[in-house]
Amino acid sequence: MGLLDGVLGGIVGAGAVNLAAAFIDHHGGVSGLVSQFEQHGLGGVAQSWVGTGANLPVSPEQIQKVLGSQAVSEMAAKFGINPQELAEKLAQILPQTVDKMTPGGVIPGN
Repeated sequence: MGLLDGVLGGIVGAGAVNLAAAFIDHHGGVSGLVSQFEQHGLGGVAQSWVGTGANLPVSPEQIQKVLGSQAVSEMAAKFGINPQELAEKLAQILPQTVDKMTPGGVIPGN
């Protein structure tokens, strides 16, 4: 079990949400993250997280494609885990984190 599992593990609590929020901020906030997903043909997925309906899933491979392997690798190195494991964790927590950051389906600052 890697260090990040201790943070994100089976409980997706405040620590995991804070980590995801920091990752989102690093990628231009919610609007920047949504824009990155749109540029890679996954705008509908990201918009589902913002909207008030069900959150569509995202795969670890899609996370790496959208956010960039280098960004995922750099963050994974900080936590001493492999990039695939981090991508898996981000795929699990980004949808609900974005959902919580966009109450009422509105992106903050827009």
